Amino acid sequence: MSAPNLLRRIGARVVNGVWRLGFATRFLFLVLLYSGQSFRRLHLTIRELWFSGVLSLLIILVSGLFVGLVLGLQGYEILQRFGSSEATGTMVALSLLRELGPVLAGLLFAARAGSAVTAEIGLMKTTEQLTAMDMMAVNPIARVVAPRFWGGVISMPLLAALFSAMGILGGWLISVVFIGIDEGAYWSQMQAAVDFRYDVVNGVIKSVVFGVAVSLIAVFEGYDCAPTAEGVSRAITRTVVSSALAILALDFILTSFMFRGQS
Repeated sequence: MSAPNLLRRIGARVVNGVWRLGFATRFLFLVLLYSGQSFRRLHLTIRELWFSGVLSLLIILVSGLFVGLVLGLQGYEILQRFGSSEATGTMVALSLLRELGPVLAGLLFAARAGSAVTAEIGLMKTTEQLTAMDMMAVNPIARVVAPRFWGGVISMPLLAALFSAMGILGGWLISVVFIGIDEGAYWSQMQAAVDFRYDVVNGVIKSVVFGVAVSLIAVFEGYDCAPTAEGVSRAITRTVVSSALAILALDFILTSFMFRGQS
């Protein structure tokens, strides 16, 4: 490939990326603008809460339990070398509340609910249901997009909290029940070490930000996809990949501001 063609392709990709970023920003503004109309039909948002939240409970709870079991095993193996095996509960709780709970729950949420939302909106676009709504003076953003967006935003913090709770339960199960760490030491050290402001609240803030990012990417990719089977499949792939990268990048940015200088 010649140098001019290579530069032309790079320039086209940059221009397309900037255009999509601007379109996504405008799309978010429209979703927020028409959210009032969506909330007036509250049953739509409640239905999306069921679809995005309740139907994701199984994978969230099971994954959180096994992550807690692994953290308990690994934490005990490392801490017992330094005579601090009773601090296993502290390690499990802080790891889940600060990082693993919001991040892993966000990745699972993107893979399960985000991809499903993109597929649903993309299929509606392929079968021209969105165009039909527009012709009948029904705003598709208010009727279809906004309820799915807010369903994901509200569901994500709740799922992350359940993930962390199941992880802590899994850590207790493997550490106290199977390994034999003192139960009082496990819970008392955890309660003394976990700070509500810097650990719990910051974890909730992370999960809310991840929920906004994943939900926006999911609805935008579905609304913007090419109206073909191949276009829908590519949109689903972009949703999962972009959501994962966004979660990891946002996690680094938020962590650098939230926990900087904390001992």
